Amino acid sequence: MSSQKTREQIVEAADQLFYRQGFEHTSFSDIAGAVKISRGNFYYHFKTKDEILEAVIEQRLRNTRAMLDQWEADGATPAERIKCFIRILITNQAKIMAYGCPVGTLTSELAKLGHPAQSDAGRLFTLFRKWLAEQFTALGRTADADQLAMHLLAGSQGVATLANAFHDEAFVIREVDKMCAWLDDKISGEH
Repeated sequence: MSSQKTREQIVEAADQLFYRQGFEHTSFSDIAGAVKISRGNFYYHFKTKDEILEAVIEQRLRNTRAMLDQWEADGATPAERIKCFIRILITNQAKIMAYGCPVGTLTSELAKLGHPAQSDAGRLFTLFRKWLAEQFTALGRTADADQLAMHLLAGSQGVATLANAFHDEAFVIREVDKMCAWLDDKISGEH
C-alpha cells in the first residue's frame, strides 16, 4: 500500500472515531487499530494527535466544499440548493441520532477543551454560512442574507442536537418540513 493511501486511511479512520467517540477519547492505538497498522507506521505519518486533527478538519472542509459544489450542480434554483442543506438532516438522520452533528460535536468538544484547533473546526460552519448567504442573496434577500443563513444554521443545529438526545425520527422529519415551509415563506416575500 502506498504511503499516501495509508495516510488517507488514517485520516478517514480518525475522522470516524473522532465523530463517534470524540477527539479526547480517541487514542493513537484506536486509530492504528482501525487502520490495522503498527504504531511505528502510524508515527511515520503523524507525530501528534493534533496533526491528525488538523488533517481531519482539512478533509472535512474538502468534503464539505465538494458537497456544496454538488448541490450547486444538482439544484436548479437557490431555493432547491438551500433545501439540499435542510434535507441533510434526513439524509444523515441515523448518524445524527447516534452521534450528533459532526461539525457541531467537534467544535463543541474542542471549545470545552480550550483546544487551539476549535477556530479551525469552526471554519466548517463558516463555509456553510457563506454558502447559504450566497443562496439567499441569489434569491434577492441581499439585505438579510447572512441573518437568514445564521437562522437556518441555528435551526439545523438545534434539530441535530435534539435528534441526538431523543432519537425521534418523526421529529426530524417534522422540523425539516417546517424549515422548508419557512424557506418558502422567505421566497414569497414574507419577512
